[in-house]
Amino acid sequence: MGVDVAVVGGGPAGLCLAVALADAGFEVAVLERQSRAALAEPADDGREIALTRASRERLQQLGVWDRIDPAAIHPLRAARVMDGRGMRPMEIAAPDQGLLGHMVGNALIRRAAFEEASRRPAVRLLDHADVQDIAIEGDGVRLRGADDLRVHARLAVAADSRFSAMRRLLGIGARMRDFGRSMLVCRMAHQQPHRQTAWEWFGYGQTLALLPLAEGQSSVVLTLPHHAAEALRELPPAEFAAAIEARFDHRLGVMRLLGDRTVYPLVGTYAQRFVAPRCALVGDAAVGMHPVTAHGFNFGLQSAASLAARLQSARASGRDIGSTAVLSAYERTHRRDTAPLYLATGLIASLYTDDRPPARLLRGALLGAARRLPPFRQRVAAHLTRSAHPA
Repeated sequence: MGVDVAVVGGGPAGLCLAVALADAGFEVAVLERQSRAALAEPADDGREIALTRASRERLQQLGVWDRIDPAAIHPLRAARVMDGRGMRPMEIAAPDQGLLGHMVGNALIRRAAFEEASRRPAVRLLDHADVQDIAIEGDGVRLRGADDLRVHARLAVAADSRFSAMRRLLGIGARMRDFGRSMLVCRMAHQQPHRQTAWEWFGYGQTLALLPLAEGQSSVVLTLPHHAAEALRELPPAEFAAAIEARFDHRLGVMRLLGDRTVYPLVGTYAQRFVAPRCALVGDAAVGMHPVTAHGFNFGLQSAASLAARLQSARASGRDIGSTAVLSAYERTHRRDTAPLYLATGLIASLYTDDRPPARLLRGALLGAARRLPPFRQRVAAHLTRSAHPA
């Protein structure tokens, strides 16, 4: 099979890239290890994605947004950041009483992206495709795998998760940071309203997040040492609900578990390079964020949009889409956009999981200072609500 671009990884970032490239006139192959049925009906993994305005606009442009049931899209109007129990929280709200973003289930985004990719003739989906070798051949790259898999492309893109096998095949290392914690995720009903406000509550020995869904329902994200997270997951539903009520200091009233509980290890990754000869990295293969700033998938969409724009511009000017100049420009842009927040996120996660007295004093002082500085809060809100297409 010969195509312009081969995308390895059929997750939402890879599929959105494939759709963007197909709309720009490229022939694309998506190589995914899972079955087509698993891509068409992805399992609900319990994760809710906080989408910024720019991400919503990108999904709308690709046709993905309109494939998501409006009843499953939940507005996010404000965010509240708390440290411990006694300190006044820092509140972040959108300008002019607008929205900070939207909450959408990860599985819904995956399904919608697959549906859009499937309706484009220029996108060829190869399921059960396990890429085992990659080699530069002339003005292109050849990917080989099991079951006589052979694909030749002018450019290959790794979009196969933060533990990317493709990245390893390319010889690209990554700074991987194990935060020594696991994240327990579940949906819960609760008695008190959330008022479409997200909570980030840095307690001692735990971090709690509340992501608002329909009124009276939220996604609860609890960060704990792995053994503690697993112990909570094994509790009977009623005991689990009582334990979560207590961890939230009963601020949400009576709580009830909805559905399953899932535990994920917290590992951040940042690839040493985003490009190799005739190859590029997007999504979590390039940058795998700690969820504390809710930027993981937003960065993934941003990387797909940035690379697609570079390739479209290159073709329009008659340049080779796999050239070093084109790929280096993409790398510079995505590194500039992601490196500061990735480093800051690591510092925040370190500080707020350190329960020693000096760290407690420092984090309280920092949160208090941020709360007293309106320009800081306004800048955070402006970042979340900025358009993907600034005037």
